[in-house]
Amino acid sequence: METVNFLLDRPLALLIVLAIGGVIGIVVERMVAAADRERRKAYWRGRNWKGKRGASGSSSAAVARKGSADFAADQLKAVSRARFISRSLLNKSEAKVFAALDKAVIARNPGWQVMAQVSLGEFLASPDKDAFLAVNSKRVDFALMDENCRVVHALEYQGSGHHTGDCAAARDAVKKEALRKAGIGYHEVVAGHTTPSELRALVERLVVAV
Repeated sequence: METVNFLLDRPLALLIVLAIGGVIGIVVERMVAAADRERRKAYWRGRNWKGKRGASGSSSAAVARKGSADFAADQLKAVSRARFISRSLLNKSEAKVFAALDKAVIARNPGWQVMAQVSLGEFLASPDKDAFLAVNSKRVDFALMDENCRVVHALEYQGSGHHTGDCAAARDAVKKEALRKAGIGYHEVVAGHTTPSELRALVERLVVAV
């Protein structure tokens, strides 16, 4: 707590810490993405080699198509063997925040919508492949989408079960930076600290009224 108070009293130090966290997060994400790409390349090299050995007269495009079909077939086999169950998209506290947000947003502007658990890769794009992979699978708890189906603001619900620690802070810093560069607002809703009236006031500030 003393460390938090120290940083809050010194905005420059806080910005430096967040910047360092963001850099660490980006480096880690890129390392993971690079390793994942190498695994996929090795996998496809092995499949393509097998395909070429079995049909030396096939074109590379035909081999790639066959490899893709084989991969999909393997996935179908795995899914067919597995057991799946339905589960809630949001926990109870998140569901309450969603209901309150949805009601307030529609009352403010019926053309806007509240989306839950949206991956950044669904509404962000970047010509930098590594940068995109760094944020592609990251999610925001709630996204405010305007009448043109564009996400204008992202809201994070900081509940009692919200992850803490350096890694979580670094991941949040990566998300915040990507959203900032895309011109999308980032806002936090803190459990036990954001009252219903404060939530409505936030919506009135973010959503364009009709």
